[in-house]
Amino acid sequence: MLLLMALFPASHLLLHGTHISHVQSPKLHSCGLSSPCLRTYPPKQQEETAYKYQTQARIVRKAKSEVKMEKEEAGLVVDAEKLRFEFLQVLRGRRTAEVPLTVEPANPVKHPLFQETPRPTFSEAMESCPKVEIKNFNSLLKEENLYLTTEAGEQGRLPVLILSMKGSEERRPAIVFLHSTHKNKEWLRPLLEAYASRGYVAIAIDSRYHGERASNLTTYRDALISSWKNSDTMPFIFDTVWDLIKLADYLTQREDIDPTRIGITGESLGGMHAWFGAAVDTRYSVVVPIIGVQGFCWAIDHDKWQARVDSIKPVFEEARKDLGKSAIDKEVVEKVWNRIAPGLASCFDSPYTVPAVTPRPMLIVNGAEDPRCSLAGLEVPKSRAIKAYGEAHSLDKFKLVAEPGIGHRMTPFMVKEASDWFDKYLKQQAA
Repeated sequence: MLLLMALFPASHLLLHGTHISHVQSPKLHSCGLSSPCLRTYPPKQQEETAYKYQTQARIVRKAKSEVKMEKEEAGLVVDAEKLRFEFLQVLRGRRTAEVPLTVEPANPVKHPLFQETPRPTFSEAMESCPKVEIKNFNSLLKEENLYLTTEAGEQGRLPVLILSMKGSEERRPAIVFLHSTHKNKEWLRPLLEAYASRGYVAIAIDSRYHGERASNLTTYRDALISSWKNSDTMPFIFDTVWDLIKLADYLTQREDIDPTRIGITGESLGGMHAWFGAAVDTRYSVVVPIIGVQGFCWAIDHDKWQARVDSIKPVFEEARKDLGKSAIDKEVVEKVWNRIAPGLASCFDSPYTVPAVTPRPMLIVNGAEDPRCSLAGLEVPKSRAIKAYGEAHSLDKFKLVAEPGIGHRMTPFMVKEASDWFDKYLKQQAA
């Protein structure tokens, strides 16, 4: 077993010391929430305090005129380092005991678990990914299966699948791929093989309560309900973001990977993981969330939350019953988000975390008709990102693409756009 210690440059998060360079004591956060709601309070108190501040902020916001709101939106500047500090505090708030990062070998998974029926068998979008035709490709392909220890406990064992081509001694660009809800890392193999054929080190993981981290068809659903009832974990997005920080610890120490050229992408839930992973950890140098970026607070304010809620409806039904409601409504939605992912619909929402990626190249790819990732809900994050990238003289490094007529699904067009973006920015840096 190989013991690896986390090595962070001064510009990155210092996880084990709970410190981030240059960050002063938190002040009033730009999203309108007082920073005490983000400190390491007990989970229930953290959720209730966040909800109180968010509700107050919404009442004030609605009382303002449209013109004044537009001026405020245009002038807001995101303090990215402070946001990362506060985000990390929330992530640490529900960790089991931290342990040294370790690596152990694993065997290939012969029968990966899908938490959906019927089991998916083919993805046109992934199969369309540009691939270099290499004679005897399978014999030249190097496959690694391993486990990383990201924290104590069963879910702290992170399954990793890595594909690359044999023979190269140079450090290569790497890309982390994240799967969608109910799937697993093996589902992503067509993408991994395509990128490996083009000279990348391609990495996939099982997100929390998925794949090897699940035991049955309801593991993820049960974890979401437990999070609502007990505030014990953050299975929706945030726990996997913690794993992505630890994964970056490992990848930046590998001799075959250029630590300055690590990209991250994902589909749907995986797109959300990619978005938040890049927002909190600057070692992910190029990011392409696919059908993942959305406005959680915007959806609540504009009564457009139904499609996202339907994707994990059992936890909202459980909350509805616990709150004595006859139907799921805005209050139920807001309280669920605040408990299972504190700050998701407020200070860590897309208007703050998307600009925080600046100046690293970021491509957001959505469907123009996606009800879960509504384009109207991305107007503010888009405008703020354009402002931030412009001020950083990196306007060419931010792009939002919406494919006409497409709802919540990944398409060959999206896969090609992502592929071109990575080739442009990850391979370009090698020159």
